[in-house]
Amino acid sequence: MPSFTLDPEQRAWCAHLRDLAAAHLRPLADKGEPGRVNRPLLAALGEHGLLDRLFTSGALDLCLLRESLAYACTEAETALALQGLGTHPVLTSGTPAQRDRWLPPVRAGRAVAAFALSEPAAGSDAAALTLEATPDGPGHWHLTGTKTWISNAPEADFYTVFARTGEAPGARGVTAFLVPADRPGLTGHPLDMLSPHPIGTLTFNAVPVTTDDLLGTPGQGFRVAMDTLNLFRPSVGAFALGMAQAALDATLTHTRERPAFGGVLGDLQSVAHRLADMATRTEAARLLVYAAATAHDTAAPDVRTRAAMAKLLATETAQYVVDHAVQLHGARALQRGHLLEHLYREVRAPRVYEGASEVQRTIIAKELYR
Repeated sequence: MPSFTLDPEQRAWCAHLRDLAAAHLRPLADKGEPGRVNRPLLAALGEHGLLDRLFTSGALDLCLLRESLAYACTEAETALALQGLGTHPVLTSGTPAQRDRWLPPVRAGRAVAAFALSEPAAGSDAAALTLEATPDGPGHWHLTGTKTWISNAPEADFYTVFARTGEAPGARGVTAFLVPADRPGLTGHPLDMLSPHPIGTLTFNAVPVTTDDLLGTPGQGFRVAMDTLNLFRPSVGAFALGMAQAALDATLTHTRERPAFGGVLGDLQSVAHRLADMATRTEAARLLVYAAATAHDTAAPDVRTRAAMAKLLATETAQYVVDHAVQLHGARALQRGHLLEHLYREVRAPRVYEGASEVQRTIIAKELYR
């Protein structure tokens, strides 16, 4: 049975990441325009080697990276994660030419990536996507349809796009393509979302793609998508953990200092017990996230189940912890610019994207019955 206690080197790295995020990344994030790609922040992630680390680390290191950045700067964490999500299929399934073209500028923070899976009628049910890749001669297709709720759209420099090529029904007839943003027929517009980074809709009007744009082989795109999500789902949980820990630490400080009823808030048993629950749930979720990441790194047979469990418990726990942190802080936590006001907005989305909580429960149940 593996131990999930971090070694001294890992603990020191996490502390370094928190300090780096607070001192160097947080000021750049504060200067960013909501709903726009923060390219100076991306460049800083590249300059400090974090984007390179994103592609050379295993799942556990990815979780530690995301958790540590999220603790001090959620915008930096999300910028890094979106680069990984959009580029991981290129790293694992791309051609040498694709990797040579796109991986160096992504690692340097000069190119922006996006993962284009969701559609208006196919969000969590990714196998139901309808973006059509119509054959146009041997090794050529035209992409027609719409993708929506795509992070970094429409500002990304390239998109990992999943389209139906029809080799078989359902998931077995999906193919992955790398589509540069300047490809003819590809347009997009931003959506006004509760998010500091851009989220948009992409319209494909007979966008030409060829075998040179394939990520993997025709009909195997769903596997490309799931391999990416199985790696990133535990680290979504790690992102949530970073927010939960930040909220918990802020609440410990507040309740230790806030005068109330002749003492401080922390003297009240109801407050102390709530903090105990918040801390226990956070630690339980952390252990499950680390276990899922370790399972991925050791190619365990139950990675899919563990990844789903980790994302489910960690994101639901973070919602619980942040909500109770707001309650214990009172009205000040709802003031614009307060840490908890920020976390309260940020913590909601991870329960939806990369498979909503209900989808994770469905995955877990199916694997149990299997």
